[in-house]
Amino acid sequence: MGLAPAPSSPTSEADRTGPGRAHWLRVARETADDLATDAVAREQAGKAPFDEVSRLREAGLLTLLIPAELGGGGADWPTAYTLVREIAAADGAIGQLLGCHYFLSWSARFFTERSLAARLERQSAAEQWCWGGGFARQEPPLTLARTGKGHVLDGRQNYATGVLVADRLAVRAVRADTGEPLAVLVDPARHGVGIDGDADTFGQRLAAGGSVEFDAVPVTADGILGSLSADEDLLSPPAALVSPVGRLVSVQLRLGMAEGVLAEAREYSRAGHSPWHPAWPAGSPQDPRVLSVYGELTVLTRSASALADQAREAVHGGLARGEDLTYDECAEISVLVAMAEAAASKAAQESTARALDIIGSRSASARLGLDRFWRNARTHALYEPVAHRLRDVGDYFLNGAHPPFVLPA
Repeated sequence: MGLAPAPSSPTSEADRTGPGRAHWLRVARETADDLATDAVAREQAGKAPFDEVSRLREAGLLTLLIPAELGGGGADWPTAYTLVREIAAADGAIGQLLGCHYFLSWSARFFTERSLAARLERQSAAEQWCWGGGFARQEPPLTLARTGKGHVLDGRQNYATGVLVADRLAVRAVRADTGEPLAVLVDPARHGVGIDGDADTFGQRLAAGGSVEFDAVPVTADGILGSLSADEDLLSPPAALVSPVGRLVSVQLRLGMAEGVLAEAREYSRAGHSPWHPAWPAGSPQDPRVLSVYGELTVLTRSASALADQAREAVHGGLARGEDLTYDECAEISVLVAMAEAAASKAAQESTARALDIIGSRSASARLGLDRFWRNARTHALYEPVAHRLRDVGDYFLNGAHPPFVLPA
């Protein structure tokens, strides 16, 4: 296919003086272990995750990607991806909440002037904002209209991650006069903002998803982050990279779910609980069929992980190239991320479903809570389907067509 590898040892997109990758990996593992201790009870209760966000905040994870000189953790995207995956293995919904926060809080660097982005990041770090919302297209869209005093936002944002607990909402709206799509930032405490926890999904219940109603909500000049137009006259290659950057969050989320359910199933098997199912004889960790399924799912997940690592390095290399990035290079990165999405989706759906078969009828126990992995993975697949990603890969391979500019939901 001719996908170019990322430059070796790419430099980060900004000078970093934070604690370092090893520190953040340790913090992520400690936070994941903490979330895992009560994951089943929290998921079954289905309450808005204010407590979980507090845990992330206290661990310093909400400010991870903000440069250290602005009060943040000073980490890079490869570190952020690893942390999302680690958290998702313990709690897929909180992994989604954290990944969405990272993408939205960091994306201002793509869409707005550097000085405004720095001011927002400094304030976000100082006040420990949790960001929610999303930039995906929806119909009908939110509208931003000019008034004598500035701009007002109207419309209903359908399901979006994090809105129940967010300190700031980042959403997509179109100019009422020109139809240009814009990234808009809103304080949910403003008059005219109504948040509804009406999602009632069977999975990802702790991702704080819901809908938001905007009724003539005032938007300041600093709240208009920039254009989301896919017109190449307006969208530079570095700005177009925001699409694969965001979609690679979904890849890490799916892999975390796959690795998480396999780890729990392995722990159960090793503890001496014999799998039993009418189609399976009572067995043990030495049962050939048990071993074959574990082997198959391990290969599937490790293969998807290897492809995700290639995509992560490619994205990191693209970020390092900055203004030197070309449209062709951005297309290659986007296609590689699309391939990783497809592989991770299959790994997540296969692992979360078949892990139940390994354990057998005992996996139906609500006490074990193993069904949450399948429900979380399946729900995420419904909001982020990958069929069109395979089409993009095929169109690129056969016709050399550049993938469309698509932002994650």
